[in-house]
Amino acid sequence: MKTSAQTGAAGGNPSAPVAARAAHPLPSPFWAVYDMLASGLPEGARVDAFAAGISWFGVRAGGGLGLAMSPRETPVRIGPAGRVAGSPLHEIAALARSWDFGEAALGVAALNAHYNQPARARASAEAAGCVFSGTGASVFSRMLPRIAGHRVAVVGHFRGIEDLARVCKLTILERRPQPGDLPDPACEAVLPESDYVFITGSTLINKTLPRLLELARGAFVCLAGPTTPLAPGLFKFGVNLLAGLVVENPDEVWPAVQEGGGHAFFERGARMVQIESPGQ
Repeated sequence: MKTSAQTGAAGGNPSAPVAARAAHPLPSPFWAVYDMLASGLPEGARVDAFAAGISWFGVRAGGGLGLAMSPRETPVRIGPAGRVAGSPLHEIAALARSWDFGEAALGVAALNAHYNQPARARASAEAAGCVFSGTGASVFSRMLPRIAGHRVAVVGHFRGIEDLARVCKLTILERRPQPGDLPDPACEAVLPESDYVFITGSTLINKTLPRLLELARGAFVCLAGPTTPLAPGLFKFGVNLLAGLVVENPDEVWPAVQEGGGHAFFERGARMVQIESPGQ
């Protein structure tokens, strides 16, 4: 019987073991991911500029531009509005812990202004012994041969994600479900039964990421989307693959952020890259 989750016929044995990390206890403190990300920021760095765009928040610092998806779940309120530029980067990035999702998006964008600078993302990956791919290809296209025939859960309705249903048993979990999606509370039942789990980086903003990583402990986990920090330290929390955005031409991308552009930054000097943990 077909459920409301999107599925697709595929060859292979869906129950076959997946070459991913074995289930293991994750660091228990709720804020551990956020603390790790904050600990990697340089002392003395300051925010150069901030834009709260309709589609994306952007923070410029140290020559980099970091993005985070603009909140859609709650009204946007930025406590430090008017005082962000010139503030220490670590103070603004600390807002990633805020339960006000507007402030949290600002904090994650500040983290990405550091971690997602093109040269730093590559260097940090290589220093950690990770596999870096900077082709700009979609992570879903890259993973297509690996997920074929398996149970795949995607948290967040990414553009074009429905095509995956041709090769795998696909379930899409979404806070604002589209036809065929499951509401995101279903992750409690779906993720523990999945072989591969793709999680939108915006879960850092709404604070669901720690729980999602607990639920997906037995799966291969990819944290994906422009909001994703390209920080290899995330691998110790159960992530296997990071798929995030690097901005190579901040001056070209910045107006698109300020003026409410959707994904126009891909045409203006930004591209997706992937960092995979060693041994995958």
